[in-house]
Amino acid sequence: MTDQLRGGYDVVVIGGGAAGLNGALMLARVRRTVAVIDAGAPRNAPADGVHGLLGREGISPAELLERGRAEVRHDGGYVVRGEVAAAVPDSGGFTVTLDGGATVRARRLLVTTGVVDELPDLPGLRDRWGRDVVHCPYCHGWEIRDKAIGVLAGGPMAVHQALLFRQLSDDVVLFSHTMPPPTGEEAEQLAARGVRVIDGEVASLVIVGDRIAGVRLAGGTVVDREALAVAPRMTVRAAFLDGLGLRPVEHPAGVGEHVPSDAAGRTDVPGVWVAGNVTDLMAQVGAAAAAGAAAGAQINSDLIAEETRQAVAAHRPGPSSASEPAA
Repeated sequence: MTDQLRGGYDVVVIGGGAAGLNGALMLARVRRTVAVIDAGAPRNAPADGVHGLLGREGISPAELLERGRAEVRHDGGYVVRGEVAAAVPDSGGFTVTLDGGATVRARRLLVTTGVVDELPDLPGLRDRWGRDVVHCPYCHGWEIRDKAIGVLAGGPMAVHQALLFRQLSDDVVLFSHTMPPPTGEEAEQLAARGVRVIDGEVASLVIVGDRIAGVRLAGGTVVDREALAVAPRMTVRAAFLDGLGLRPVEHPAGVGEHVPSDAAGRTDVPGVWVAGNVTDLMAQVGAAAAAGAAAGAQINSDLIAEETRQAVAAHRPGPSSASEPAA
């Protein structure tokens, strides 16, 4: 089910994941006109369930979003399937253009388009993504606890990731892959925690039936593993922001790019907020939803301030209504 766009809204939310829907829900509940435009490609679609979300542990990503869309609509918001091609400033707000040419105006924008995970190019890996190829111990760690876990080095957080997964299993190995093996303090930390480092490039995963059975090195050696943790580089879904002069920058942790904002989600472009993974790469579903709600409240406050200034200006008596002096 999808709604039809009308000409304009107080707020257009670009991206219909947890952050976008919760932001829209907050705005709809204070009687703001709000439309969510969603391309229908959630980052967590491959996962069997959403984890670490209080009261909804294990719910399927599709069911969570469907419930969220229904709640937004129940309170008067709109949810529209579409891909945003461009967003540009105009008088008093913004014009948003969708693929296909349809346009809609907004007084404010909330961008919650998330990120794309750039996965290592290894045979078998993408097919198992979100199942027994994982990236986050808080999202998927419980499901692979006590298994033989491999960690594929692929960035500056590799050792940290290996130590995180060591909390979940006594059998963790770090594949250095295309990176130099850890040295110094990092090597000492891994050794102290019993994490073995296997040097050499990884060639592929070994898949037996519907599960990982091992990791094959370039030389042909197979290391038995039941799960593999990777650290994908994350890139922002935000090409449409170019027309606003808002561009992603490299994240300080070196794990990808993000759109910077203040704690409330306000960007450097007046009238544009961001929430969720598009600005906070580490946010899980619950944190993304909370950030969307906070941004929605801030946007409403910003609109109220604008409307109050306009009301005060209109309420003040003009020169023509001043009392005439006595004759």
